Amino acid sequence: MIGLGQYLAFVGISLLVICTPGQDTALTIRNTLLGDRRTGAATALGVAVGQATWTVATSAGLAVILAASAPLFLAIRLAGAAYLIYLGVRSLLHAITRRDPDGIAGATSVPRLSSKSAFAQGFLSNLSNAKMVAFFISLLPPFAGPHPSFLLLLALGINFSLITLAWLVGYTLAVERMSRWLRRSAVRRAVDGLLGAVLVGLGLRVSSEALASS
Repeated sequence: MIGLGQYLAFVGISLLVICTPGQDTALTIRNTLLGDRRTGAATALGVAVGQATWTVATSAGLAVILAASAPLFLAIRLAGAAYLIYLGVRSLLHAITRRDPDGIAGATSVPRLSSKSAFAQGFLSNLSNAKMVAFFISLLPPFAGPHPSFLLLLALGINFSLITLAWLVGYTLAVERMSRWLRRSAVRRAVDGLLGAVLVGLGLRVSSEALASS
């Protein structure tokens, strides 16, 4: 067990990590615009399940082993970086090729994203997120005490996952409320271009950091 003060400190650190915009946030916004609040929520759920996976791995000691295996960890990070760049390039292409004569981005302007695909993208994005690796390996165990139990680590990690889910669903609902304005042709092209550039930039940063630390 941990005390209330220690738990509140954990929640504070968690919020700081979660509320800092990154690849999971950018992907959630992108997928909400490619579908609706269901695809945004599915992306958020995928991210949270990815975090739960890291929680189980950390609790079982597998995450530390993975991080210590430089070639395997490098391969995972590079694969994640390539996936981010792929999604970013797709958004940039949508921004360049989008044509909506009525001024509103119609449902047929780009293929509609399914909730299943959105979930998979959120899950894969989080598994390759180096920020999550650092959190679960470096920041999570100290809050569980000098001799952390599997169940305590699991409980703290699930707490983190649920807070993330709530935060990203909130993002999804906010984007959905502004969806009519955001889906106007000119605005949507600008948003697609911005999110595409962000995802490509994040992918390039992840790959450069991975190669530099290898």
